[in-house]
Amino acid sequence: MSVLVYTESENGTFKKTALEVASYAKGIADMMGTSVTAVAVNANDTAALGSYGVDKVLNISNDKLNSFNASAFAKALAQAAQAEGAKVVVLSQSADAKYLAGLLSVQLEAGYASNVVALPESATPFKVKRTAFTNKAFNLTEISTDVKIVGLGKNAYGLKEASGAAATESFEPSLDDGDYGVQVQSIDKATDKVSIADAEIVVSAGRGLKGPENWGMIEEMADILGAATACSKPVSDLGWRPHGEHVGQTGKPVASSLYIAIGISGAIQHLAGINSSKVKVVINNDPEAPFFKAADYGIVGDAFEVVPQLNEKLKAFMAANQ
Repeated sequence: MSVLVYTESENGTFKKTALEVASYAKGIADMMGTSVTAVAVNANDTAALGSYGVDKVLNISNDKLNSFNASAFAKALAQAAQAEGAKVVVLSQSADAKYLAGLLSVQLEAGYASNVVALPESATPFKVKRTAFTNKAFNLTEISTDVKIVGLGKNAYGLKEASGAAATESFEPSLDDGDYGVQVQSIDKATDKVSIADAEIVVSAGRGLKGPENWGMIEEMADILGAATACSKPVSDLGWRPHGEHVGQTGKPVASSLYIAIGISGAIQHLAGINSSKVKVVINNDPEAPFFKAADYGIVGDAFEVVPQLNEKLKAFMAANQ
């Protein structure tokens, strides 16, 4: 009876979130006195999961699953959970995993707790701490079903290295053509940028930059810090930046270690979507901007003066610490 964890990968390489959920699953397994089994899809270096507490990897090799397909992935995971006798299944809070969780909970008749931020308070009864009210509060949720599904919030637990190598087994779920549902024809991705989902640091800007031609200094800061670039909703609506960079409650949620907001006033929807970020820095020329109340650090000043100077200081700091 192992703890089952779904480890997401891209082009065969595990995402950082996969290592975090593996670490978390190891923590639960230690509480329950059991082992960790990971399910991977078309992954390469599966043995590396052993460094994060995984004892066994069920690797699914199926070219039809190179692109995420919620119905097929849910059925495959359900079969893996049943084969392993898993009573706890751990997922991330990625967009794919959120889509997957509802389907999986139905197939396993399992209770699902999302946005979990810590190891269970107790295993019997099974109680987990979750964020609530757009990350403004916490609650304790008891999952009383036989099988339990936990959605771990990004950066909530961190990476916990362990010793050992995971044994890998091939796993072939029983899937038919009807399980694949929507078929992905092609995917176009920017290959030279850090994705918002995986970024430890996000540099975001708003209408205070006055136009798309001024984004050079934002991209420069992101390059210096190895960060992802993002924007507020009005900026993407105006077509200044791609919609894929829109963060906030109505865009992509952000739970980065550092979130830098430049020229963003801080509307409620934006703050709700980035509130899980650990450290928030705001640069704005309006001292009354709502973002200052939510920020850990703030600079009142003109972005066109502050950001270039800050970039130069960051370059010097990075050079001195290489």
